[in-house]
Amino acid sequence: MTALDDWFPYSAYRPYQREMLETSAAIAAQGGIAMIDAPTGSGKSSVIAALLSESRGRKVIVAVRTVSQLNTFIRELQLIRKKQRSLKFAYLVGKGSMCPLGGEGDVYRRCEGVKAFSSALMREQAQKGMLNPAKDPQIRNQIRRMDKEHPIICPYYINSRIFVQSEDLSLKMVPSGQLRSRADRIGAEAVAPRQLHELCGDICPYEAMLHAARHADVVVLNYYHLFTDEIRDQLYTSLGIESPGDVLLLIDEAHNCGDTVQSIQSVSLDDQSLELASHELAALRKHLNCVEPVEQVLPQISNFMQALKRSTEIEDWFDPSIFNRMVIRGSLYRQIEEVVEDLQTITEFVREKNTKAGEYKETAVEQLADFLYRIYRSSADPAFLTVFRRLEEERITLEVRNIDPADQLQTIARAHACCILISGTLSPVESYRRYYFGDLPVTTISLPNAFPSKNRLILCSTDITTAYSMRQSSGNLAAIDDYIAAFATVKGNIAVYFPSYQLLETFAERCRRKVSGRTLFIEPKDSADAGAALKTFMDLPRHGASGMMFAVCGGKWSEGLDYRGEMLSGALVIGLPLAPFNKVRKMVIDYFRHKFGEEGEFISYTLPAINRATQALGRVLRTPEDRGVLVLGEKRFWEERVKSGLSPWMQQEMKPCDASTFREALKRWR
Repeated sequence: MTALDDWFPYSAYRPYQREMLETSAAIAAQGGIAMIDAPTGSGKSSVIAALLSESRGRKVIVAVRTVSQLNTFIRELQLIRKKQRSLKFAYLVGKGSMCPLGGEGDVYRRCEGVKAFSSALMREQAQKGMLNPAKDPQIRNQIRRMDKEHPIICPYYINSRIFVQSEDLSLKMVPSGQLRSRADRIGAEAVAPRQLHELCGDICPYEAMLHAARHADVVVLNYYHLFTDEIRDQLYTSLGIESPGDVLLLIDEAHNCGDTVQSIQSVSLDDQSLELASHELAALRKHLNCVEPVEQVLPQISNFMQALKRSTEIEDWFDPSIFNRMVIRGSLYRQIEEVVEDLQTITEFVREKNTKAGEYKETAVEQLADFLYRIYRSSADPAFLTVFRRLEEERITLEVRNIDPADQLQTIARAHACCILISGTLSPVESYRRYYFGDLPVTTISLPNAFPSKNRLILCSTDITTAYSMRQSSGNLAAIDDYIAAFATVKGNIAVYFPSYQLLETFAERCRRKVSGRTLFIEPKDSADAGAALKTFMDLPRHGASGMMFAVCGGKWSEGLDYRGEMLSGALVIGLPLAPFNKVRKMVIDYFRHKFGEEGEFISYTLPAINRATQALGRVLRTPEDRGVLVLGEKRFWEERVKSGLSPWMQQEMKPCDASTFREALKRWR
């Protein structure tokens, strides 16, 4: 037996799984980066066993995007612990869902503020002999009198700390017995996130999770803990990690890394925020001399926004150099970085003042400071684009948009002892390798589909398209109607995915009568309404019924969901879900063409669309026993360049069809 066998929690390996795990173990032992494209059912979650087999005391960190993915790894670790009894693992979810304190504003800022004030108060009382802050009458009195909407003290944090005397007679703040016992239970029982509040009671759930994680061999956390520099650095310090080089890193659903990094590193400013910043600055004049010079530049920013309203474009690029010159024109500043420096002084003052008052919302002045800092940096960094968007009621939003996540991903991957990225839709893996890591040495694996091919039918239409030039063609629209109507004859719950809400609504109206025999579920734009409708749809098979879902590729009903068994027996993707093409999109494509040559357009424009489509289709077959129909309703998927972006197993099994042969294929499938 090998070290891998000692940690692998199952009686046998799935097809191709051992190769994947042995490669992962080698990367863990030697260091480096690996990207693994492995379809659902390949056993990707067991990569964690491979990392543990070569961890040699190093901590393993797993980054996931959703709670369902977190639960998958928790189940895997519970199985591993049956073989390796000493294994300790924990997880961290966002403070937003964990913090019981209440109050408005950013939860991370609120936590930082109340912990700092609580710690200072506890230490002050400890020096008077009150070593158990939770029982200190003065602290308890302050908690009772505190405005619950604007907290400055955290009773949950106070209950998690006590003081002890060191050998040199100094006072040391340490975790309380209650915190340690809760953390031990979290580590031993793998308590689900929804049960944490009940378990922790008057102890901070996040502190309990953090304490469990500090002593764990494996920590599962969400993307934002990893990809946000400030949060990651603070977290690693809290976990006792002196260097990322002591960590083996595993990133799940890696096809989402780029979008997450781009979202974190992009900032925006709208005209309403600018007006609010003006009011906030006016209230600060008597406190700081640098406020009035900053106020002088705000009308210039407003004038710049007003000028953009004359544009006929909904979204377009603006020149950051022109913006910077216009902003400082007629002011006391010679360069935009001088404005940024003064704004940083102001924001530090504002944050300290607001924290003392229990105010934790991000102020408009802070948003302005962040925006101007990013726009200053973007002038010399082509990975950031300056963009304006026209919103409803003629409002303008300026945005500094990150378009290339490679620098951040490379920095993170290289800093860790090893970095392994896994996904079921990372095809073609070589394209993702270039997109994320450029010329860095990366080991890549693309596994075949281990599920029985007899359980799936994969079709690609050759006679319909959602290409813009054909969207008004009556013949093309009628043919799409026919595909949807034919697809409605498939038994069980089925889903039709569209490139946009606009096309979804168009065909929902056109096809409503043609699918009248099915209960139709339309994905709402409002997230608040989406959950209940989806649950009703997924519950239909349990009641002997079935429905038809109309949803959007990349939307709330197409990614990160697990439609096991009879919950979904077929999916039809109408069209190639490309992002809207405009001047900004052209600039992004040109950037990647310059970086990667002709492949740049495929990597930056076509590949994300293919991934959105395959993610939607991937909802159907979640276990080896599942049976389903996968249909790409778009003739461009049969073109060689687009087809090459599909997983190899899909390319091999996909069959062409037209409207008439499609109906026949479905009849034979039934």
